[in-house]
Amino acid sequence: MRDWLRPDGVPVEHVTFAHGALDLVGRLLSVELRPGDAVAMEDPGYHHLLDLVTALGLRSVPVAVDDEGMCPDALRRALGAGVRAVVYSPRGQNPYGGCFSSERREALAEVLRESQDVLVVENDHASAVTDAPVRTLTADGPARWVHVRTVSKFLGADLRWAAAACDPTTLARHDGRLLLTSGWVSHLLQETVHGLMTDEGTRALVSRARETYTVRRTALLRELASRGIPAHGASGMNVWVAVTDESAVVNGLRSYGWWVAAGARFRLSSGPGVRISVADLEPADAARLASDFASVLGESEATYGG
Repeated sequence: MRDWLRPDGVPVEHVTFAHGALDLVGRLLSVELRPGDAVAMEDPGYHHLLDLVTALGLRSVPVAVDDEGMCPDALRRALGAGVRAVVYSPRGQNPYGGCFSSERREALAEVLRESQDVLVVENDHASAVTDAPVRTLTADGPARWVHVRTVSKFLGADLRWAAAACDPTTLARHDGRLLLTSGWVSHLLQETVHGLMTDEGTRALVSRARETYTVRRTALLRELASRGIPAHGASGMNVWVAVTDESAVVNGLRSYGWWVAAGARFRLSSGPGVRISVADLEPADAARLASDFASVLGESEATYGG
């Protein structure tokens, strides 16, 4: 794991494991925070993370995102409101697709240096199949931090395993709580993951998957743009399209044989939209989806008056 994380600039002195990224995030938030505490969350953001914060009795404070990830001014406002933790993805953000540029990384690191008592959770959930480099905030910004990677996006959802690098205090608190519950991550599971990640055939297949997802995402973005439909998906396996009426678009696309996710479950205070997952979308089908999307938008405007 140190060999996997070190080239990306993540400090690797302290490494641990968990039963997936959500498992680790949930354990850390439950150890570090108390019911009613606030957590800065991406908006729109991953719905299971938003649900997890609510289930723990915590409050989500929305932080706007764009094609470069979290917006620094929005994060500064959240920190000023007294959040105790920040959770974000540095690339392949779900559902918006943002990824940190070098400039955005520096701006966010500067903001976080002003709040050294806040736990920073960097969730690099789609690492090996994301076509953008990871620009971590863990190296020179926060005092309390964790960088977590899982393999569910590219080795299999049933491989409930994640690796995390973190500061020593965070490591001790996470592992202490883990020992009181499941004890450890199964060594049989660890050996399976290790075997797959060091197998040349598997590595080549993952590399091909990363290239394929990029082709499929960019094909849909191109087709939507050619029809005058703005969309976002700078990295990862999702495309976000802002719409006026989520239900009208979801139901309209369903009538054409497409299933997209309504944005409501991903949003806190951001505007409506829909998420399109492109992992299975062949480039040859992207034009048809974009054409149907344009038709649905036209039908929606005609029915609801825009």
